[in-house]
Amino acid sequence: MWNLPNILTLLRIALIPVFIAVYYTSWEWHNLVAAAIFGAAAATDWVDGYIARKYNKVTPFGAFLDPVADKLIVVAAMIMLLEVHATPWFAIPSIIIIGREIVISALREWMAAMGYHSAVAVAMIGKIKTWVQMVAIAVLLAAKPENELLTMIGFVAIYIAAALTLWSMFYYLRAAWPQLSTTGDNNP
Repeated sequence: MWNLPNILTLLRIALIPVFIAVYYTSWEWHNLVAAAIFGAAAATDWVDGYIARKYNKVTPFGAFLDPVADKLIVVAAMIMLLEVHATPWFAIPSIIIIGREIVISALREWMAAMGYHSAVAVAMIGKIKTWVQMVAIAVLLAAKPENELLTMIGFVAIYIAAALTLWSMFYYLRAAWPQLSTTGDNNP
């Protein structure tokens, strides 16, 4: 359990309260430092996965915790950003992103319980969605509300992330549809 990929995943979770605390300080550069901490935490997602696969360090604990860490960091940041961008224009992509995380987590849990875990394994669209989402969130954390250009870039990026979020959700639901649409007679 205590291998480098799992430690990096735990570090990603441990950095959540750190970037939140920094973001809410009154220090002049708090937003940039919080965005950097968030970005460093997000980067551990790629690093831990790479190390786990390359050096055969994949564990059941890591397979469980890695997606949980991703969801925790994204949801924490989205809730913080909703406070700053308290408009329907930010609430809509936030609800899409957070809602998709709940739906796909439930779908994966159910599919695993039914013996069909591989039907909803992580696909490339899910990985792309995650990285666009992380970049969009980092940009929005870095942008002070008065920085209209950076805020607009962040909004465009979060809408792209929301579109990819919907696309990936439909991809996973379509992959699971044969099992979701059965009458229950074909379950293992």
